[in-house]
Amino acid sequence: MKKLIAFLAMMASPLTAQDFSEGSEARSWNLYAEVPAKFEATVVDLLCTFTGDCPADCGAGKRQLGLLRTADDALILPMKNSQPAFTGAAVELQPFCNQTITVDGLMIDDPELGANNVYLVQTIVPPGGGDKIKANTWTKNWAAEHPEAKGKGPWFRRDPRIKSIIAEEGYLGLGVELDEAWIADNF
Repeated sequence: MKKLIAFLAMMASPLTAQDFSEGSEARSWNLYAEVPAKFEATVVDLLCTFTGDCPADCGAGKRQLGLLRTADDALILPMKNSQPAFTGAAVELQPFCNQTITVDGLMIDDPELGANNVYLVQTIVPPGGGDKIKANTWTKNWAAEHPEAKGKGPWFRRDPRIKSIIAEEGYLGLGVELDEAWIADNF
């Protein structure tokens, strides 16, 4: 009977699950199903991983990057950096293409949400150690790439690409004429 109880206890807890929250200094965003997670991983080009199309520089910042976790070879999807704007993490990870780094952030993993290994990178420790790097360079890089868009307010209100799409398709994406009619009716 003792052996049966021990066997059932082992079956009730996942044998391969690891707790990556130990040592994490990640700030909570109070998101549903968030868990602090700090781990070592190799930065990979997701298209390369899935299709074999592998440019040497992980797509020069034009592709979504992933984290191949060292401890269990799980593919982690870093969807966001540590800034409030929901910008991607590719800008933060690009300098470490095909290198092993340590990341600290928040993991969201909930089957009911359809979220599996979704990660919000807050800090990066480069290969071989060194100083922690905050994952907050996206807006700084955007400002450097778009000096003509200086001004107050959120970056997306000044982004030339976004303004061009709005000019062509309207705010609702239904065309400028329909936008104007909708705005006149509702405001």
